Amino acid sequence: MSVEAILLGTAQDGGLPQAGCDCARCRAAWQNPAHRRWVACLGLVDAEAKKSWLIDATPDFREQLHALYELAPGCPLSGLLLTHAHTGHYAGLIHLGREAWNTDHLPAYASTRMAGFLKAHAPWAQLVQRGNLDLHLLVPEEAVALSPRLRVTPVAVPHRDEQSDTLAFVVQGPRRRLFYCPDIDGWDRWDRDLRTFLSGIDIALLDGTFAGACELPGRDLGEIPHPLVTDTAERLAWPDGDVRPDIGMDVRSDIRIDGRSYIRTDVRLIHLNHSNPLNQPGPEREWLAARGIGVGARGARWRLD
Repeated sequence: MSVEAILLGTAQDGGLPQAGCDCARCRAAWQNPAHRRWVACLGLVDAEAKKSWLIDATPDFREQLHALYELAPGCPLSGLLLTHAHTGHYAGLIHLGREAWNTDHLPAYASTRMAGFLKAHAPWAQLVQRGNLDLHLLVPEEAVALSPRLRVTPVAVPHRDEQSDTLAFVVQGPRRRLFYCPDIDGWDRWDRDLRTFLSGIDIALLDGTFAGACELPGRDLGEIPHPLVTDTAERLAWPDGDVRPDIGMDVRSDIRIDGRSYIRTDVRLIHLNHSNPLNQPGPEREWLAARGIGVGARGARWRLD
């Protein structure tokens, strides 16, 4: 009976295609469903406990819940974990009210500030008042046991905290650890060194919102900060710009080959904006792959036991 993580979405909050956009990628996604991308979301499953959880309730909640049930049959939803109060990460809660699913005291794990946001604003407050949701407060760096074989540790990250603070999560199974960080303003603004932090992680799903600084003409990316893909790749690069050798991805931490250090964490970028060329195969993906970094794909699964 496995403990695993399942990637159920890879897009930025607006998804792909995005409302009001007539760019080539959005047009292609309207024409061909294979090009569409659900908003970033991670499913967690403990098959032995017959339970599952979702990190974030996105605008694609219905489809993602259905996909989770298809991929992990017999493991009903046992709770939600919320990263922060940007709409792509909590708007799916609308499906839990009496107009829709009408859940009965479904656990929702959130920071104190995020929980306060939900309790203070309609229509979310009604979900709490009517018992559709039971809020459980998270404290950064304090692990929470979801089941006997699965626990999560919230990690505070800096990110435009207009309505709430922002959490990433370290997911710990019996043998392996996964870091889920769909949103962060920049690695320099975090109180951790990314490469050092990942030395204790087997799988990392990281904010890859924008590939380049000129990706959204007419928009000031300073108002919507995220680490550029090039910056993330440089921070995880090998010495002297070496291309990653074929060393496998099955064991975490750096290893040394010919006196050089190579990171061995399986790194995938998620939360891609609709404008990001990494949404499709091409030279940008090839450049990234040569540096040992992949792009998240819906349905990707990682055993944590």
